[in-house]
This record gives sequence, structure tokens and C-alpha cells, in this order.
Amino acid sequence: MCFGCSPANPQGLRLEFFTDGESIFSWVKVPAHLCGWKNLVHGGVISTILDEVMGRAVVHKMRCLGMTKSMTVDFLKPITIDKELKAVGKVLEVKNDRECLAEANIFNEGGELCAKARGTFAFFKPDHSKKLGIKDEDAMEWFNAYMKA
Repeated sequence: MCFGCSPANPQGLRLEFFTDGESIFSWVKVPAHLCGWKNLVHGGVISTILDEVMGRAVVHKMRCLGMTKSMTVDFLKPITIDKELKAVGKVLEVKNDRECLAEANIFNEGGELCAKARGTFAFFKPDHSKKLGIKDEDAMEWFNAYMKA
């Protein structure tokens, strides 16, 4: 039921991800019920999109699960609801065997950079997430299938 990426969450963003091998991409139109000020996407939703695309970049590049440890966001231009956005994320640097630095950008329909983020992600193994109770069997099946793809 992830708010960012689950196709089963009727109130979520339902982000889908694509890759060119190095970066992760997602296209999204934020619905009106997620606005802040009139016709503008709420800053928390913008942060969620950035976090999701960085997190998926970590999964793709590091071949493990990652959890956001810290994140900074710069809001550069207003982002309006119901307009197509492009989010791009990638891993910038592997800091050590337990964490990495990632970045993400959101572009509007005109290709203008509207928001950007950097985040530190901690790695954890699938069996650890099961012990913590933060991933269910369906999520783990997805992860295992993704790792084999």
C-alpha cells in the first residue's frame, strides 16, 4: 500500500519506474486532491516523488533494499497539479558497505527543473526487513523477482 508506488493504493501516486541502466525515471500527473495552495502540488508530495525515485535508484543500482536516512529538498519552481512531470533519480556515490548518496530531480512539461533532492540511503537485506515487519510477503516476492530480472 505504499503511497508513492503501489498500484493498489487508490489515493497514492502509483509511480511506475523505468531505467536506462544508470538512472531511474518516472512520469506522473499529481491529482488535485494532493494540492497545497490552489493548483500547486503540496511540498510533501513533491518530496515523496523525489524520495521514491531515489529509493528505486538505490534498489536498481545497489541490488538491495534501501531506506532513507536523510534527505534535503530544494523547491525551485512551483509545480502545478494535473500536469505531466518527469522524475529522475540515480545513485551518485557509494559511501561504504552500508550506505550511498543518491539524487533526484523533477522536471515540468517544459523540461524546467522544478525540484531537486539529495539523500543518504542505508542498505538492508530482505531478511532484515522481514524481521522488522516492514515488508510483507508480496513486497518480498516483488523484490526477489526484480533482482532476477
